Amino acid sequence: MIFFLTTQPIWVSGAIIVGLGTLLSVLGTVLVRRYADVKRLTPDTEIAGFKFGTVGVLYAVLLAFAIIVVWEKYSDTELDVVQEAGAAENIYRPTMDQGITGTRAARGATKQALDAVYGALVSSSGQGDSAVISELLRQVELITQSRRARLVRSEGAVPKALWPILLGGAAITIGFTFFFVTQRLLTQILMTALLAILILSELLIIIGIDRPFSGAVKIGPNALAAVLTDIESRLPDSRSPVIEPSNK
Repeated sequence: MIFFLTTQPIWVSGAIIVGLGTLLSVLGTVLVRRYADVKRLTPDTEIAGFKFGTVGVLYAVLLAFAIIVVWEKYSDTELDVVQEAGAAENIYRPTMDQGITGTRAARGATKQALDAVYGALVSSSGQGDSAVISELLRQVELITQSRRARLVRSEGAVPKALWPILLGGAAITIGFTFFFVTQRLLTQILMTALLAILILSELLIIIGIDRPFSGAVKIGPNALAAVLTDIESRLPDSRSPVIEPSNK
């Protein structure tokens, strides 16, 4: 269920999490007020308030921790993509300076392309500038490390064992408000609905950015695509006719 929500557009996840959750919260409030003895609940409201404060603080800390974790992972993943793109462009520039034009032949699957670049650099290590070759190898290593980190971080940041606590904590915190008695039912419904919207919106943030490369809030391939477009524009087109030099 969580994986389904993390891969959906934000309006779908929001309708399910915030919309449906708030509706159920309002329904729970109405049912408790309808079937519970209001006169018996009123004397216990003060005691329930202290317990609600404790539960609310504990759950707020847990929510804040989860949001910080997923946001840090999202930011780190975005940085990995930028580093990967920057390293790819740095590789292209020294190879052009050294007259190495095998970049077009190295395209394809990412792993095969990296292996091809490694092979080309190793084979030409004794032919070109050793300082440039060393820098190229360092940049290729940076691409490999960034790609490896990107693949690892593409999975969810929130541990699976934490999801039941997050969802259960939201249900318990909102459920506490069902037993607070106000003189007007509409007032209690409004307070419960606002609290539910606040808590469930924070859960929606966690779900939205838990997986950096899927769902509505995701890191796109813009940085890598921009580098690829720049490289493609500078490479000679193999389909263009070869113009023989004139003797004149």
